[in-house]
Amino acid sequence: MNNVNKKADLSVTVGGLKLNNPVIAASGTFGFGREYSDYMDLNGLGGVSVKGLTLRPRHGNKPPRIAETPAGILNSVGLQNPGVEHFIKEEIPFLRKFNTAIIANIAGNTIEDYCKMAETLQDADIDAIELNVSCPNVKQGGVAFGNTCAGISEVTKRVRAYCKKPLIVKLTPNVTNIKEIAKAAEDAGADSLSLINTILGMAIDIHKRRPILAQNFGGLSGPAVKPVALRMVYEVAHTVKVPVIGMGGISTGEDAVEFLLAGASAVMVGTMNFVNPAACIDVVKGIEKYLELYNISSVMDIIGTLELNDTSTGCGCK
Repeated sequence: MNNVNKKADLSVTVGGLKLNNPVIAASGTFGFGREYSDYMDLNGLGGVSVKGLTLRPRHGNKPPRIAETPAGILNSVGLQNPGVEHFIKEEIPFLRKFNTAIIANIAGNTIEDYCKMAETLQDADIDAIELNVSCPNVKQGGVAFGNTCAGISEVTKRVRAYCKKPLIVKLTPNVTNIKEIAKAAEDAGADSLSLINTILGMAIDIHKRRPILAQNFGGLSGPAVKPVALRMVYEVAHTVKVPVIGMGGISTGEDAVEFLLAGASAVMVGTMNFVNPAACIDVVKGIEKYLELYNISSVMDIIGTLELNDTSTGCGCK
């Protein structure tokens, strides 16, 4: 009798987006893929969420715009990118050389910006659009689109009218109730939700008595945010019916499995790419190893299988 176990099936479908495996390179940490192609085989990725795109080229914020922190980094890059037209002409043909999904991450300061980009990308050779709603709405006093139910609902609904491809809405954690925000995005037409984006933070140079970042504040990412991300992914996955893509401090396959158990159907790896250029591939291998260890035939079989501890005998204190 042949006792050799077959390799586990890592393929997943997330809101109409088909992936060879559940590991996606997160936007803002992987450029347009070509930056990492000398260090790893992009065919091993489930997908690439490209550098955040704006309607026109953007230079980003002045430096310093990166600051290291314990177990993470703060960034205030300011969405430096060559613009959506350059992406279509120069970057998509390169990425199409590989058997991996292409996700266009789009950002704007007005709803019209988002809609125009979605319309422009509709005929482009991409697989999905990821809506970055952490951008300030200049018509509403600079409050980020994703910070209110009304804001995220309006931008999602308007973009949905122009987007026939799978639409992922990327949620900010800088809100009071992530479940309400997630439900608003789902109700407005999101095919799936990705979370978390960075947590607003600060670093100070005590000798200069000034913030290290030129913009004073930045987005915290890396292992430090993982416990917060896991909690939010669990809450959202048990609130909405659409699939969830989890991210926030994933460094290893074991980290990724935690997110999958919590209810994520796929994961994104971000900051760890700066430490280990082959991090995404290592995470894929780590998931495979876990499935092999427990003789699980498909990654789909572990999604959302977390069992919470019985707290009925506790005092109810947090």
